Amino acid sequence: MDVMNERPMSWASSPATRRSMQGNKARDTSAELAVRRLLHARGLRYRVNYRPLPELRRTADIVFTRRKIAVLIDGCFWHGCPLHYTRPAANREFWDAKVERNKVRDADTVRAFEAAGWRVLRFWAHEGAAEVADTIAAAVFEGRSNTTVEPEA
Repeated sequence: MDVMNERPMSWASSPATRRSMQGNKARDTSAELAVRRLLHARGLRYRVNYRPLPELRRTADIVFTRRKIAVLIDGCFWHGCPLHYTRPAANREFWDAKVERNKVRDADTVRAFEAAGWRVLRFWAHEGAAEVADTIAAAVFEGRSNTTVEPEA
């Protein structure tokens, strides 16, 4: 506890780090927006930051309710991308535990959604928006008659 302010000490190693981390978005990230723009341009309509299972406090970034498809676009730092995650130099124990909890929660979320009959598509934020949108569109159009998925020009 910080005796002067009677608040718990911050997890951040410095005030600058705290401000930087607080500035990170939980939704509407640049990767999500890029994919959503491409999907919308193809005529696809979806829900954003939606709970596929109302009783579970977990949301998917993009959801196609009729097709029961939940799309998760994971940030490399917060979800421990095997290609891009770098351990912070400061407060390593905190961040290692935080990222590990996120990975466990991610796996639990996928299991819960799939057990309820949802198809889950997971992507990393570093993946190309066009390729991600192609994969999502193919899943949405799968099984529909007279529907073609046009590749991006």
